[in-house]
Amino acid sequence: MTAPMLAVEDLVAGYDDVIALHGVSLTVQRNSITALLGSNGAGKSTFLLTVAGLLPARRGHIVFAGSDIARCRSDQRVDRGIVLVPEGRLIFPQMTVEENLRLGAFSPRARAQQAEGLANAFAMFPRLQERRNQMGGTLSGGEQQMLALARGLMARPQLLLLDEPTLGLAPVVSIMIFETIKALKAAGLTILLAEQDVRRTLQIADQGYVLESGNLSMTGSGAELLADHRIGAAYLGI
Repeated sequence: MTAPMLAVEDLVAGYDDVIALHGVSLTVQRNSITALLGSNGAGKSTFLLTVAGLLPARRGHIVFAGSDIARCRSDQRVDRGIVLVPEGRLIFPQMTVEENLRLGAFSPRARAQQAEGLANAFAMFPRLQERRNQMGGTLSGGEQQMLALARGLMARPQLLLLDEPTLGLAPVVSIMIFETIKALKAAGLTILLAEQDVRRTLQIADQGYVLESGNLSMTGSGAELLADHRIGAAYLGI
Protein backbone atom coordinates (compact mmCIF):
# COMPACT_ATOMS: atom_id res chain seq x y z
CA MET A 1 0.00 0.00 0.00
CA THR A 2 1.23 3.50 -0.83
CA ALA A 3 2.51 5.46 2.16
CA PRO A 4 0.07 8.15 3.34
CA MET A 5 0.77 11.77 2.51
CA LEU A 6 0.23 12.70 6.17
CA ALA A 7 0.66 10.45 9.22
CA VAL A 8 0.03 11.99 12.63
CA GLU A 9 0.90 9.91 15.68
CA ASP A 10 0.10 10.57 19.35
CA LEU A 11 -0.37 14.31 18.83
CA VAL A 12 -0.74 16.43 21.96
CA ALA A 13 -1.34 20.18 21.66
CA GLY A 14 -3.12 22.99 23.45
CA TYR A 15 -3.18 26.56 24.66
CA ASP A 16 -1.27 27.63 27.80
CA ASP A 17 -2.37 25.20 30.53
CA VAL A 18 -5.24 23.73 28.49
CA ILE A 19 -4.62 20.51 26.57
CA ALA A 20 -6.92 20.41 23.54
CA LEU A 21 -5.61 17.26 21.80
CA HIS A 22 -4.88 14.13 23.82
CA GLY A 23 -2.71 11.84 21.73
CA VAL A 24 -4.56 11.95 18.39
CA SER A 25 -3.36 9.68 15.57
CA LEU A 26 -4.65 9.65 11.99
CA THR A 27 -3.52 9.29 8.39
CA VAL A 28 -4.42 11.11 5.19
CA GLN A 29 -3.97 9.17 1.97
CA ARG A 30 -2.73 10.83 -1.20
CA ASN A 31 -5.34 12.24 -3.58
CA SER A 32 -8.15 11.81 -1.06
CA ILE A 33 -10.62 13.85 0.95
CA THR A 34 -10.34 13.13 4.67
CA ALA A 35 -13.03 14.52 6.97
CA LEU A 36 -12.35 15.72 10.51
CA LEU A 37 -15.64 15.86 12.39
CA GLY A 38 -16.72 16.89 15.87
CA SER A 39 -18.73 19.44 17.78
CA ASN A 40 -17.48 22.93 18.62
CA GLY A 41 -14.52 22.67 20.97
CA ALA A 42 -13.73 19.07 19.99
CA GLY A 43 -10.23 20.02 18.76
CA LYS A 44 -10.66 20.19 14.99
CA SER A 45 -9.19 23.66 14.51
CA THR A 46 -6.43 22.91 17.02
CA PHE A 47 -5.47 19.85 15.00
CA LEU A 48 -5.30 21.79 11.74
CA LEU A 49 -3.36 24.65 13.33
CA THR A 50 -0.84 22.18 14.75
CA VAL A 51 -0.36 20.38 11.45
CA ALA A 52 0.11 23.78 9.75
CA GLY A 53 2.74 24.76 12.34
CA LEU A 54 0.81 27.70 13.77
CA LEU A 55 0.49 25.93 17.13
CA PRO A 56 3.38 23.89 18.53
CA ALA A 57 3.01 20.18 19.12
CA ARG A 58 3.75 19.28 22.73
CA ARG A 59 4.21 15.63 21.86
CA GLY A 60 3.90 13.37 18.89
CA HIS A 61 4.97 13.02 15.28
CA ILE A 62 3.69 14.78 12.16
CA VAL A 63 5.06 12.94 9.15
CA PHE A 64 4.45 14.59 5.79
CA ALA A 65 5.65 12.95 2.57
CA GLY A 66 7.95 10.71 4.60
CA SER A 67 9.58 13.40 6.79
CA ASP A 68 8.76 14.32 10.39
CA ILE A 69 7.93 18.03 10.30
CA ALA A 70 6.82 18.46 13.91
CA ARG A 71 9.70 20.88 14.55
CA CYS A 72 9.50 22.75 11.25
CA ARG A 73 8.33 26.37 11.16
CA SER A 74 4.99 27.17 9.54
CA ASP A 75 6.63 28.86 6.53
CA GLN A 76 8.78 25.78 5.96
CA ARG A 77 5.65 23.65 5.97
CA VAL A 78 4.01 25.91 3.41
CA ASP A 79 7.05 25.61 1.18
CA ARG A 80 6.86 21.82 1.51
CA GLY A 81 3.24 21.95 0.38
CA ILE A 82 0.99 22.15 3.49
CA VAL A 83 -1.46 25.04 3.22
CA LEU A 84 -4.22 26.03 5.68
CA VAL A 85 -7.35 27.94 4.68
CA PRO A 86 -8.45 29.05 8.17
CA GLU A 87 -11.88 29.40 9.67
CA GLY A 88 -13.19 32.94 9.27
CA ARG A 89 -11.40 33.49 5.89
CA LEU A 90 -8.94 36.09 7.30
CA ILE A 91 -8.50 37.94 4.04
CA PHE A 92 -6.93 41.42 3.99
CA PRO A 93 -9.95 43.74 3.72
CA GLN A 94 -7.98 46.85 2.69
CA MET A 95 -6.24 45.07 -0.17
CA THR A 96 -7.68 44.25 -3.58
CA VAL A 97 -8.72 40.76 -4.62
CA GLU A 98 -5.64 40.44 -6.80
CA GLU A 99 -3.32 41.68 -4.06
CA ASN A 100 -4.80 39.13 -1.65
CA LEU A 101 -4.22 36.38 -4.19
CA ARG A 102 -0.64 37.39 -4.91
CA LEU A 103 0.14 37.29 -1.18
CA GLY A 104 -0.80 33.61 -1.24
CA ALA A 105 2.19 32.90 -3.48
CA PHE A 106 4.81 34.11 -1.03
CA SER A 107 6.88 30.91 -0.81
CA PRO A 108 9.76 30.57 -3.28
CA ARG A 109 8.17 27.51 -4.89
CA ALA A 110 4.84 29.27 -5.45
CA ARG A 111 6.26 32.67 -6.37
CA ALA A 112 7.89 31.24 -9.48
CA GLN A 113 4.43 30.16 -10.73
CA GLN A 114 2.45 33.16 -9.55
CA ALA A 115 1.11 34.16 -12.98
CA GLU A 116 -0.13 30.63 -13.68
CA GLY A 117 -1.66 30.43 -10.22
CA LEU A 118 -3.50 33.71 -10.75
CA ALA A 119 -4.88 32.52 -14.08
CA ASN A 120 -6.04 29.26 -12.48
CA ALA A 121 -7.71 31.14 -9.61
CA PHE A 122 -9.66 33.34 -12.00
CA ALA A 123 -10.64 30.34 -14.11
CA MET A 124 -11.94 28.51 -11.04
CA PHE A 125 -13.72 31.56 -9.62
CA PRO A 126 -14.73 33.94 -12.46
CA ARG A 127 -16.40 36.19 -9.87
CA LEU A 128 -12.97 37.00 -8.46
CA GLN A 129 -11.72 38.03 -11.89
CA GLU A 130 -14.68 40.38 -12.20
CA ARG A 131 -13.71 41.90 -8.85
CA ARG A 132 -9.92 41.68 -9.12
CA ASN A 133 -9.49 45.41 -8.39
CA GLN A 134 -12.14 45.54 -5.66
CA MET A 135 -11.18 45.72 -1.98
CA GLY A 136 -11.50 42.37 -0.24
CA GLY A 137 -13.55 43.82 2.59
CA THR A 138 -16.33 44.86 0.19
CA LEU A 139 -16.95 41.31 -1.06
CA SER A 140 -19.90 39.22 0.09
CA GLY A 141 -19.28 36.37 2.52
CA GLY A 142 -19.37 33.81 -0.26
CA GLU A 143 -16.97 35.83 -2.40
CA GLN A 144 -14.60 36.21 0.56
CA GLN A 145 -14.60 32.43 1.01
CA MET A 146 -13.81 32.00 -2.69
CA LEU A 147 -10.94 34.46 -2.21
CA ALA A 148 -9.63 32.64 0.88
CA LEU A 149 -9.71 29.31 -0.93
CA ALA A 150 -8.12 30.71 -4.09
CA ARG A 151 -5.42 32.42 -2.01
CA GLY A 152 -4.62 29.06 -0.42
CA LEU A 153 -4.35 27.45 -3.84
CA MET A 154 -1.91 30.18 -4.92
CA ALA A 155 0.58 28.61 -2.49
CA ARG A 156 0.64 25.46 -4.65
CA PRO A 157 -0.38 23.01 -1.91
CA GLN A 158 0.05 19.28 -1.97
CA LEU A 159 -2.05 18.99 1.19
CA LEU A 160 -4.86 21.52 1.62
CA LEU A 161 -6.25 21.99 5.13
CA LEU A 162 -9.75 23.48 5.10
CA ASP A 163 -11.28 24.72 8.35
CA GLU A 164 -15.07 25.23 8.16
CA PRO A 165 -15.11 26.52 4.56
CA THR A 166 -18.92 26.84 4.39
CA LEU A 167 -19.48 28.41 7.82
CA GLY A 168 -22.07 31.18 7.59
CA LEU A 169 -22.61 30.83 3.84
CA ALA A 170 -25.90 30.62 1.97
CA PRO A 171 -26.85 27.06 0.94
CA VAL A 172 -26.28 27.70 -2.77
CA VAL A 173 -22.75 29.00 -2.07
CA SER A 174 -22.03 26.07 0.26
CA ILE A 175 -22.95 23.63 -2.49
CA MET A 176 -20.58 25.44 -4.87
CA ILE A 177 -17.75 25.17 -2.31
CA PHE A 178 -18.33 21.42 -1.93
CA GLU A 179 -18.31 21.01 -5.72
CA THR A 180 -15.03 22.93 -5.84
CA ILE A 181 -13.52 20.64 -3.20
CA LYS A 182 -14.53 17.60 -5.26
CA ALA A 183 -12.98 19.16 -8.37
CA LEU A 184 -9.73 19.84 -6.51
CA LYS A 185 -9.50 16.21 -5.49
CA ALA A 186 -10.21 15.14 -9.09
CA ALA A 187 -7.30 17.36 -10.15
CA GLY A 188 -4.98 15.45 -7.81
CA LEU A 189 -5.03 17.49 -4.60
CA THR A 190 -5.11 15.91 -1.14
CA ILE A 191 -7.56 17.55 1.28
CA LEU A 192 -8.13 17.41 5.04
CA LEU A 193 -11.50 18.99 5.73
CA ALA A 194 -13.01 20.13 9.04
CA GLU A 195 -16.60 21.10 8.32
CA GLN A 196 -19.90 21.69 10.11
CA ASP A 197 -22.04 20.24 7.30
CA VAL A 198 -21.53 16.62 8.29
CA ARG A 199 -23.85 15.06 5.72
CA ARG A 200 -22.33 16.75 2.66
CA THR A 201 -18.83 16.27 4.03
CA LEU A 202 -19.25 12.53 4.46
CA GLN A 203 -20.86 12.25 1.03
CA ILE A 204 -17.59 13.40 -0.57
CA ALA A 205 -15.08 12.06 1.98
CA ASP A 206 -12.98 8.96 1.39
CA GLN A 207 -12.13 8.67 5.08
CA GLY A 208 -13.42 10.31 8.23
CA TYR A 209 -12.36 10.80 11.84
CA VAL A 210 -14.50 12.02 14.73
CA LEU A 211 -13.01 14.00 17.61
CA GLU A 212 -14.65 14.30 21.01
CA SER A 213 -13.03 16.53 23.65
CA GLY A 214 -9.65 16.19 21.98
CA ASN A 215 -9.79 12.41 21.65
CA LEU A 216 -10.39 10.30 18.57
CA SER A 217 -13.72 8.51 19.06
CA MET A 218 -14.64 7.07 15.65
CA THR A 219 -13.11 6.40 12.27
CA GLY A 220 -14.24 4.85 9.01
CA SER A 221 -14.91 5.55 5.38
CA GLY A 222 -17.23 8.44 4.56
CA ALA A 223 -19.98 5.99 3.62
CA GLU A 224 -19.53 3.96 6.81
CA LEU A 225 -19.72 7.00 9.06
CA LEU A 226 -22.70 8.41 7.18
CA ALA A 227 -24.56 5.15 7.78
CA ASP A 228 -23.55 4.93 11.47
CA HIS A 229 -26.51 5.61 13.78
CA ARG A 230 -24.20 7.39 16.25
CA ILE A 231 -23.31 9.99 13.61
CA GLY A 232 -26.97 10.34 12.72
CA ALA A 233 -27.99 10.88 16.33
CA ALA A 234 -25.16 13.26 17.20
CA TYR A 235 -24.88 15.40 14.07
CA LEU A 236 -27.74 14.77 11.64
CA GLY A 237 -30.73 14.85 13.96
CA ILE A 238 -31.93 11.35 13.07
